[in-house]
Amino acid sequence: MSKILSFIKNEIVFSIAMVLAIISSFIVPPSKAYIEYIDFRTLALLLGLMLVVQGLKSCGLFDSLVATLVKKVSSKRSLALMLVSLCFFGSMLITNDVALITFVPFTIMVLALCDDSKYSIYLIVLETVAANLGSMFTPIGNPQNLYLYSISGMSMGEFLKLMFPYTALSFVLLVIAIYFVDNEPFGGSRSHFPEGNISKAPLVIYIALFLLCILTVLYVVDYRIMLAVVIVTIFIMNKQLLLKADYILLLTFIAFFVFIGNMKNIQVISDFLGSVVNNREVYVSVAASQLVSNVPAAMLLSGFTTNYQRLIIGTNIGGLGTIIASMASLISYKFYCKISGSNQKMYMMKFTVVNLLFLAILLCFYMI
Repeated sequence: MSKILSFIKNEIVFSIAMVLAIISSFIVPPSKAYIEYIDFRTLALLLGLMLVVQGLKSCGLFDSLVATLVKKVSSKRSLALMLVSLCFFGSMLITNDVALITFVPFTIMVLALCDDSKYSIYLIVLETVAANLGSMFTPIGNPQNLYLYSISGMSMGEFLKLMFPYTALSFVLLVIAIYFVDNEPFGGSRSHFPEGNISKAPLVIYIALFLLCILTVLYVVDYRIMLAVVIVTIFIMNKQLLLKADYILLLTFIAFFVFIGNMKNIQVISDFLGSVVNNREVYVSVAASQLVSNVPAAMLLSGFTTNYQRLIIGTNIGGLGTIIASMASLISYKFYCKISGSNQKMYMMKFTVVNLLFLAILLCFYMI
């Protein structure tokens, strides 16, 4: 029982999605129509991208990049700018989750080696905000973008044009926030920074697979062909990587597909939710994200409006705010909690203040 409770606690969004799907199946009995609920293209792209990014990580690409860049900066402010920029721009290609999993532990290690943890909370919070906001620029930056892009029928150019103003403003705000970090030299010694080693031959193959995924996002390659090529190639190269994909996320998507499909078939609920969401997509999605996080919010609300552009804006901005507004934010928090002498209350206070400030500014920008 304790293992079950622990799983539910660690995978709360998946657990809620499964409960909602099961309850709704009693109202709308299972049938062949359930298969039509599921967006297999989105699932295939998610799985393919997750596997390829794991392959890129296994080559030492990200560790080598960070290790090289860190040794080129000389002050705390330049270090903060470099690490926050890595999360911001990296998340556009490797997703916000992977950016934080890759760069936050390195940040903690760098601050420890430099004997300076004064800015650890502030820097990790800014990295989290950067990953969530940088990821909104591209369709592959986060799961809700990939899903909404797939069902919207938008071109890549249209998507980038839509999100560019918010992304550009976000980076300006991050640079301003970094200014509050002291522009003084490092303390301690950086002589013990790890050297990054890249496995060049596998790297070339994984980059080719990544480009194949991008071509699939652009509708050049069929998603079934892409997924088959990715799985077979990774199985041959390093089959252990097949175990590292986030299959719980895929199951969460499937559960939400079933729940949303069933809700659309219940006329009273469908009409009510449609009336609530219509012409209020941004505000409703921001509010919903604060309670259930932006991925479920995007999936749920997409069933009751066709204004996907507003949903894309709202669910991305909605990733700011509470600690659960974007599940990626919990990744950083968990890493911070493992630091000796960590102050969780202080982290939550600074996280909330910074996130609400960014959220308020971006919402005001939308309303202009």
